[in-house]
Amino acid sequence: MLFFTPSLVFSSAILLRAILLLYGLFQDAHSSLPYTDIDYFVFTDAARYVSRGHSPYRRETYRYTPLLAWLLLPTTWPGAAWFSFGKVIFAVADIVAGWLMVLVLQSRPGGGMASERALKFASIWLLNPMVATISTRGSSEGLLGVMVVVLVWAVTKKRIVLAGMLLGLAVHFKIYPFIYGISMLCYLETPPPQTPQHRIIEQLLAMVNRSRVVLTLSALSTFMALNLVMYATYSTPFLTHTYLHHLTRIDHRHNFSPYNTLLHLSSASPSTTSGWHFESLAFIPQLALSAFLIPLALAKKDLPSTMMAQTFAFVAFNKVVTSQYFLWYIVLLPFYLPNSSLRSRPRLGITAAVLWVAAQALYLQRAYALEFLGQSTFVPDLWLSSLLFFGVNVWILGIVIDDIGGMESRDQGQASVDGEKISL
Repeated sequence: MLFFTPSLVFSSAILLRAILLLYGLFQDAHSSLPYTDIDYFVFTDAARYVSRGHSPYRRETYRYTPLLAWLLLPTTWPGAAWFSFGKVIFAVADIVAGWLMVLVLQSRPGGGMASERALKFASIWLLNPMVATISTRGSSEGLLGVMVVVLVWAVTKKRIVLAGMLLGLAVHFKIYPFIYGISMLCYLETPPPQTPQHRIIEQLLAMVNRSRVVLTLSALSTFMALNLVMYATYSTPFLTHTYLHHLTRIDHRHNFSPYNTLLHLSSASPSTTSGWHFESLAFIPQLALSAFLIPLALAKKDLPSTMMAQTFAFVAFNKVVTSQYFLWYIVLLPFYLPNSSLRSRPRLGITAAVLWVAAQALYLQRAYALEFLGQSTFVPDLWLSSLLFFGVNVWILGIVIDDIGGMESRDQGQASVDGEKISL
């Protein structure tokens, strides 16, 4: 199709975001319901504290790396236009992520697609109204999207040092990408000795190859270096708000998670110093599935698709689920869809998409009644709708896992043996 040319796809993606940015300014100025996301005000307030020589953590609810506040320092400069600087950066990050998707899809490890076909799948991200809206409202997920796509490119191209550094940076920026570590290590497997007399010790030694060691060391050193700098600058508040907070996080508003009602009840109860708190343990089934079971079973089949399955599981089972989190796996969707049954069986794909959207709409309708109409809809409305959305996600996850499990193992993961040169 003529439409799927680089100039038309990327110009349309840029135009979409430019229109939304301008519309956002109008809505913020004329509507009681602001377009700008509340998180963006948190980011810019933290940047303002930094510009005055203070800690970004003086801004209540700032739970992010100081790097984000540093990046948004121009939002504190004089002039109303500078306030939107961060939104522009996030929108540009969307475009960059889409461009990198095309490069990965055109590469041999990514499928070796022709330009037109690669652009079609990248358009799932580039021309997606949800992606564009979330970024132009002031969500920073586009920045993470760039990191994740570059990470896919680096590891499939055997740029192991760069892949490790990107993994360390991504985990520092937002904790969840650590789940990709085991997938990447499995992907960089060295084939075991082919002689029939090889022993268990030889198999164990084969697991520790040069690529895996370099990836692990470069990721850990980058992650630790960034954390040491931030800790030296901001001390304990950095660790508390950036990492430790998430273990006991209670966020019951605008939350699709099936834990939503329990979090609401927990937030309303007096805190105690002893006793069982489920919010501290809710991550156990989530991490067992996304960080261990899925990568160990699937990573050798197809790394990018496995990363998508991991992220989908991580979000579906998370104790807090907001619309921004959907971008974490949508950015990896173009790598999974080309060989998926959701595409090869249109009726199944359409059914999955309709149910996914409808379950969200049902929840949001009841959440609107709660937040704006003052109706008590927690039980059974919100609870049942969150369970329905969770059920739809689990069903889709099962389809994704079946698809990846049925793929033939690709050769690129086996190619990274100790004898090959590891490039930056």
